[in-house]
Amino acid sequence: MDVLRDGLMDAIGLLVSGDQDSWSIIALTLRISLTATAIALLVGLPLGAIVALARFPGRRIVLAAANTGMGLPPVVVGLFVTVLLWRSGPLGGLGLLYTPTAMIIAQAAIATPIVVALVAAALQQVDPDFRVQMRALGATPIRAFAALLGEARLPLLAGAMAAFGAVVSEVGAAQMVGGNLAGQTRVLTTAAVLATSQGRFALSIAFGLILLLIAFGVNLSLTLIQQRGAVTR
Repeated sequence: MDVLRDGLMDAIGLLVSGDQDSWSIIALTLRISLTATAIALLVGLPLGAIVALARFPGRRIVLAAANTGMGLPPVVVGLFVTVLLWRSGPLGGLGLLYTPTAMIIAQAAIATPIVVALVAAALQQVDPDFRVQMRALGATPIRAFAALLGEARLPLLAGAMAAFGAVVSEVGAAQMVGGNLAGQTRVLTTAAVLATSQGRFALSIAFGLILLLIAFGVNLSLTLIQQRGAVTR
């Protein structure tokens, strides 16, 4: 209990003291996680819509692959991205390994299958007559797609929350491709792992509590938007 109490006090101290190192870790965590989530949404929304609405050979296999990707081990993603970005790898010349960009790539790769699978499931639940009505009203494909997303906005927001939750709490791939470099690629999850390995359990708990606070804040915002949409339906 003393360790938990000390961890809570350390978390409060880190937040109110303005410690530069801690705030840089928090800022980098937010930047990487939010950017990776945004990329996953930009890629996953159209792919999920194609899987849900289009008819093509192998469609069920693609959908099964996306569903499998929801449980993709982050370490496997980290290994794959590391091999791609290694000096002798296909993209080694870009010099991205052990940078925040590499961490964003890895986390976007983790979150995208989640978005694809949940978007496909959400759009498949929309009444097929809705699309017929939109076409009958002369809606352009873009407007029809936007209206379809509007109908499925509640589960889509749930997909966004799931994607953010997957990347903000991820540690294996982040450490593999980022290297946990102080002041460069250290985020809350990797900082907590390092503190634990050093026996600084109170500091590790503090980082964990701050991570939970961030996750709660983002998900609270999305939940309020989601529930506002549910009330207005």
